[in-house]
Order: sequence, then structure tokens, then C-alpha cells
Amino acid sequence: MMPMNPKQLRKLMKQLDMKQLEGVKEVIIRMENKEIIIKEPVVTVIRAMGEKMYQIAGGHEEEKTIVKISDEDIKLVMEQTGVDYDTAKKALEETGGDLAEAILKLTGETLQ
Repeated sequence: MMPMNPKQLRKLMKQLDMKQLEGVKEVIIRMENKEIIIKEPVVTVIRAMGEKMYQIAGGHEEEKTIVKISDEDIKLVMEQTGVDYDTAKKALEETGGDLAEAILKLTGETLQ
């Protein structure tokens, strides 16, 4: 296939109602137990039959596991350490939901 010159490409994109979004810093795809974060992607919006389709290309991606933390776990850490809700929640997030590790982290003790 012969490469198109930029003018032809712009004309074709207009005919297909395609637009490239400018200034996109990241795209996050959020699933039940993880997120895929795509940094500095090229995002194209295509309109067809009344629908919008987003094409994401390029960039670099990272995966992040989402840890579900219950209010009961947060309350237990609060009771055991005397910290507030937000501090207990943050400790649990940082330890991947590990109750014992979060409590030890907040009390300054270490596992041996």
C-alpha cells in the first residue's frame, strides 16, 4: 500500500469523521480487580452509525492491582492502632490489604 500524504490523510479522516484528541496525558481502563494505565497515548475518535469509537495507540502502559478493603478491616486497624479512618485505610492500601502488616506498620513494629 502506498503511503498517503498528510493532506490526503486529513481529507480521509474528515470523510470518516475521525478526529485525533489533543493533549491526552493518560487513559485508564478500570476493571474489577486491576487498572491498565496508558501514558501519553494517541487517541483517535471515530464516529460511525451514531456511535463513538475510541482508538488508543502508542504510549507505555502499566498495570495496577486494585485491592478491595472493607470498612470492617479499616475499623479493626483503627481499633488496634488508635489512628483515624484515612490513616488506617492508607496503611491497608500500602500493604495490599494485609491486616497484620498494616497494624505493625502503624505501631512501628516489624515482622521477624
